[in-house]
Amino acid sequence: MAAQHPDGLLTPEHSISLQNSIGSDIIMQLDDVIATTSPDHARIKEAMHRSIRWLDRCIAAHQKPASQNLFCIVQGGLDLDLRRECCREMVARDTPGIAIGGLSGGEAKAEYCKVVDTCTDLLPDHKPRYVMGVGYPEDIIVSIALGADMFDCVWPTRTARFGNAITNSGTLNLKSAAYAYDFGPVEEDCKCICCRPPAEGGLGITRAYIHHTSAKETVGAHLLSMHNVHHLLDLVRRAREAIVEQRYPGFVRAYFARLYGNEKGRYPRWAVDALMGVGVDLLAED
Repeated sequence: MAAQHPDGLLTPEHSISLQNSIGSDIIMQLDDVIATTSPDHARIKEAMHRSIRWLDRCIAAHQKPASQNLFCIVQGGLDLDLRRECCREMVARDTPGIAIGGLSGGEAKAEYCKVVDTCTDLLPDHKPRYVMGVGYPEDIIVSIALGADMFDCVWPTRTARFGNAITNSGTLNLKSAAYAYDFGPVEEDCKCICCRPPAEGGLGITRAYIHHTSAKETVGAHLLSMHNVHHLLDLVRRAREAIVEQRYPGFVRAYFARLYGNEKGRYPRWAVDALMGVGVDLLAED
């Protein structure tokens, strides 16, 4: 059992002790997180330096380095110089993986992309780069192009509780009356257990079923959670295949074309600019 700090505080040592007890493959350092929208630059700088010091304490407290991979977390808000300094310090400590933290806190997407791009340029190629708190499909696709490997977010399951299904054509609110008599699958050609027909080992759940259950029962949210998580796992699987086959720019263009119905004028400017910065022309013709 992990010993509780006598003052009830979560210290770097207690954080690592708890995670050692859980036994997860990946564990995270304790960091000091400040919202990117904070105007207090001095506090953001303080949090960055504190996160570096806490990483040293986490490394010293880590009892299972052979079986649990400790990831550091790069901080620094939207200040690219602070991010660069933090990256250098974190890389020097040689943890098995590196996370980029403190984002998805309300900052503009263009600023988010600048931070991710700046950090990934300074991180070693042979270690996983984990951008924390990112779950929107467009954000994932762009972040992969910027050099990120791993993501996590509550959004896929949280949005399911409101009757929202994530699809390749966008998010569908199945609570809408338009789906009350729609007996098609949540998403055509989806291979998740909800969308697959019984003949293929699935449940054959329809949009109408989700519509009628999501408003009154939790089962609708449970089913949509399964679909949404599967959708994002399948998305990153397809992205990885495209990278391995050296066709990622075409994959990105095809994804955005389907998502926005081939209306390039609707593509978000932040995505177009961020992708162009790494050599992916979102507006080009394949």
